[in-house]
Amino acid sequence: MAEKEVWITGIGLLSSLGEGLDAHWEALADKRVNADDKRLAPYVIHPIGPVSFDAQIPKKGDQRQMETWQRIGTYAAGLALDSAGVKGNQEILSRMDMIIAAGGGERDLTVDMAIMNADAQGKLPPALLNEKLMNELRPTLFLAQLSNLLAGNIAIVHGVCGTSRTFMGEEAAGIDAARIAVARIGAGQSDIALVGAAHNGDRGDLLMLYAFGDFALKNQHSSIWSRRNNPGFAIGSAGAFLVMESREHAEARGAKPFAKLTKVVADLARRKEPGAVTKSLQAMWPKLGVGDDAILITGATGAEPATSEERAFLEQRPGLVVRAPGTTFGHTMEAQFPLGLALAALSISRGKLYPGNDPAGFEVEKPGAPTQIVVMGVGHWQGEGMALVEAAK
Repeated sequence: MAEKEVWITGIGLLSSLGEGLDAHWEALADKRVNADDKRLAPYVIHPIGPVSFDAQIPKKGDQRQMETWQRIGTYAAGLALDSAGVKGNQEILSRMDMIIAAGGGERDLTVDMAIMNADAQGKLPPALLNEKLMNELRPTLFLAQLSNLLAGNIAIVHGVCGTSRTFMGEEAAGIDAARIAVARIGAGQSDIALVGAAHNGDRGDLLMLYAFGDFALKNQHSSIWSRRNNPGFAIGSAGAFLVMESREHAEARGAKPFAKLTKVVADLARRKEPGAVTKSLQAMWPKLGVGDDAILITGATGAEPATSEERAFLEQRPGLVVRAPGTTFGHTMEAQFPLGLALAALSISRGKLYPGNDPAGFEVEKPGAPTQIVVMGVGHWQGEGMALVEAAK
């Protein structure tokens, strides 16, 4: 049996640039960047833009039991459902699958600091530690929020009640979420799915982890392609969700596609070997069936040595027209690949590629309406993947 065509019929975006497709398209056209190098100095972050969560999460009780990353994701998921025209359609939502990429969730820094200060002062006997953990944390949580709470909250707020899968593993999780969605819909195991991720970059606990690994961008913001002498990523904030469905299902309900998602491939390079990332990308590229003059949206991080090895692959194909959303959005970890898919589908649906944002000149302009865009992801630590997004005919 032939694989079913997978259409992207809904896109929900919330980021440091704002919310919704029009706001993001205008910001990309203006080459706008909302980066903050003061709040968590000397590190650069992209905090979420101004948003009233009430618009997609109307109950204050629901909002209160979510940390920011969950609010971002639940909000973006609602935007995607609106975009696809299925918001509130209980017949469809009751069987819509969810495939989500998520990290370990946010810690309660107030509780963490109280425990650490008490320990430093020699005032933390075991009984007191247990008391703080039992009385100062929400009863449904532990020291960090569970990754699958995002899917749970989307189900509660929006009524998406089909099967649910949550992938963990930073950038690779976002790649696999898309890969599994395409495989399930293509095989007829799912008619329609909500796929995406959320990330909050305005977190001191998260920044500490990446700073210890020497991954975080310091001092000032710059283009992804201008960071060789000051490598690292600026942690980004974004919710990126897509409604994917089979062509037959979309046509039956009269839905129009932004684009079709033809293929997703993934790999896990042996990064202890120099050049492993370049070899991984070379091996995946032929599987997409595109030429070396394609348009490519890459989730390049700016962290080394991954970005240099990724650039080596790109420079072997000088005809590629490249965009790196990491310059504009920051690096949004699990959401980086879904964000790339969203920008590719949006560009195809609007009939042009958004302009490059690279003073170094690596990102050249491409006139005309794109019909194929490759989305690429190379994790800062591990995980590689590619997808082909095409115009739906």
